[in-house]
Amino acid sequence: MIHRFPCGTLALDFVGTLRARRNDEPSEKLTEPSDLDAWFSESGMLDVATSASASDLKKAIELREAIYALAYARVAGDELPTDAAATVASYAEKLPVSVALADGRLERSGTVPQALASLARETIEIVGGPNAGLLRECSRDECTQVYLDTSRGHRRDWCSMKTCGNRVKASKFRARQAAVTAGS
Repeated sequence: MIHRFPCGTLALDFVGTLRARRNDEPSEKLTEPSDLDAWFSESGMLDVATSASASDLKKAIELREAIYALAYARVAGDELPTDAAATVASYAEKLPVSVALADGRLERSGTVPQALASLARETIEIVGGPNAGLLRECSRDECTQVYLDTSRGHRRDWCSMKTCGNRVKASKFRARQAAVTAGS
C-alpha cells in the first residue's frame, strides 16, 4: 500500500496525496496515472481497477487542490474561495461511482471521472454540511492533512495517532529524556 487514509473520509484522505504542503519540497504521491489508479483501489472507492490517463491525473490534482482550498478555508474561518467551489461543483455534476450487488457483495465500479465526481460530492457534503465545523488541520508542524474531528470533546490534535500523533509524542519523550540526561 503506497497511500495513507487517516481521515476517515475519502475526500479529505485524497487531499493527503500531497503531503507537507508548506515544506519547500512537498511530497507528491500522485506522480503517475498508475498512482491515481492505486489510490482508488487502496481507498476502497473502486473495486474494479481503472486505467487513468495523464489527463485524468491532471484533473484529479486540480480537484484535489480545490478540495484543499475549500477545507482549509473552513479550518481558517475564511470565506470559501469561489474558484475552488466552482471547480468542485463542476466535478460533482457528473455521475458518481456505481454500486451493485455482485454475488451478494457490494461492488463499486466506475471511471476516473465518476470517482472524481464522488470525491467532489463528498467534499460538498463536508464543507457545506453540518460537519464543516469539525474540520481541523493536523497540529504536527510538517503535516498539513485536514481531517474531521469526530472525537468525543472535539480535541483531537492529529490526523492520525498512528502516524503524526505517535511522532509528536515520541519526539516529546526523547526531549524529556535528553533534558533528564543533561541535568544529571
